[in-house]
Amino acid sequence: MPAKLSKFNIAASCKDYVHPWQDSCISATAGLGLHALQESFRIYATVYFITLLLKGKVPSKKDIKITLKSILQSTAFLSCSAFTFSMFICTLRRILGDFNVLTVSFIPSFLSSFAAIILERPSRRPLLSLYVSNIATETLFRMAVWRGYISPISYGQVYIFAMSMTVLLYYYRSKEIKQDSVFRIIRILVGQYEDEKFFREKQQLEINQIEMNDELKKSSSNENIKKISRVQNHGFFSILMKALNVYKCLIEKIKSQSKHISCPHSNSCVHYILTGSMKLFSYGLGAQLALKLVFKLGQLMRRPKLLKNIVFKRENLKLPIFLSGFSGIFRLMSCLLRRSFGYDSPSHAIPAALIASISFVIYPDITAALYVMWKALQILWNDGVEKGKVPEVKWFAIFLYCFSTAVLFHAAIVEPQNLRSSYWKFLINISGGRIAAMSRLPLDEFGLETSQFLQQVLKKTNTTDKYNYSF
Repeated sequence: MPAKLSKFNIAASCKDYVHPWQDSCISATAGLGLHALQESFRIYATVYFITLLLKGKVPSKKDIKITLKSILQSTAFLSCSAFTFSMFICTLRRILGDFNVLTVSFIPSFLSSFAAIILERPSRRPLLSLYVSNIATETLFRMAVWRGYISPISYGQVYIFAMSMTVLLYYYRSKEIKQDSVFRIIRILVGQYEDEKFFREKQQLEINQIEMNDELKKSSSNENIKKISRVQNHGFFSILMKALNVYKCLIEKIKSQSKHISCPHSNSCVHYILTGSMKLFSYGLGAQLALKLVFKLGQLMRRPKLLKNIVFKRENLKLPIFLSGFSGIFRLMSCLLRRSFGYDSPSHAIPAALIASISFVIYPDITAALYVMWKALQILWNDGVEKGKVPEVKWFAIFLYCFSTAVLFHAAIVEPQNLRSSYWKFLINISGGRIAAMSRLPLDEFGLETSQFLQQVLKKTNTTDKYNYSF
């Protein structure tokens, strides 16, 4: 059972707690701001330029100008958050005369987050809010478990994922206007044919394309026979062509299997299920290997022999198996429901999504579960606003961002054992280690054993609180 809060106020100076390496509040705040500025620029320059390159075209002057503006604006946002955090801590202590459990981190972080988020582009505010609220939700859960208020539920993330994906897939099947980016991800996951609006728009085009393909096949059949006869004398090419012909015949046979009249896909149900599952497996495996190689690039440059150990790991199969399993099961259940009831309906997405979510047991990632949960809540709320059932709160995204960030900074300062390790390392990098170097000894008066848990976190994350700063 964790220690309970035994004291609300502590008598400590700014040097005792906030910046033990520096006497001056102004110098310490400036030092944090300058380091955060260069680190923020490095992060966002990398992100935005990679995004620009991934568009697959030569960037125009306008694209470069927009990218540079976005880099500077996002850099100002993140560095302002770090700079004003330290400033507000010291300012509140001077106004109130001492620290309390709220002013050591939570309130200063809330104020600094508000000062920073208004500098960021309005289009990015919901994305930032979703990101930090995801981590804050996990942090609040850990804090509640640590205090003994609740107990963890086995496969709780699977239940969250199943309920959230059911909501999202129902909207994907029924709602005509799908502006949110999550629906583009869902289209890749379950296929374009489950989107009824997309199918209606493309149905005639597909029919025309099939007719054109049939004509091309008839006209080119004689040419293919001639080509095959020309290469059949070459052993390797003969074997290759025979293998391709067998594969083609197998695919054509699978395509020609039965499908229900209400099924929107063009070929058989078996082909629809298998192709979707195999495609998602390849996407998942490719993404997993790409991420592994990018993050291990430095080690591979020094030790190329590590490539085999990085690529051939069982963990690399978890994501592709989950993705292919979810896609295949969802398509299978959708086709079975259409055959059973004799018609297609958006409500079929509910049982299909629930059953398909069983595959999440293979890859029970809490980040993914919380992401789809917040997306589902966001879409439910927006739908309620459109229907006039709930009021529109224009500043809600900003408030949620400020509150969630305040929760994360409170955990980083007062109870770091409840913070996600990846976010702790992010704070270490953006602050130049100052978040760890802030003295937790005065905070032990709260009775939460903060300094002891800080040492555990430093050991766990391979970080340190020993830094030398010139200012």
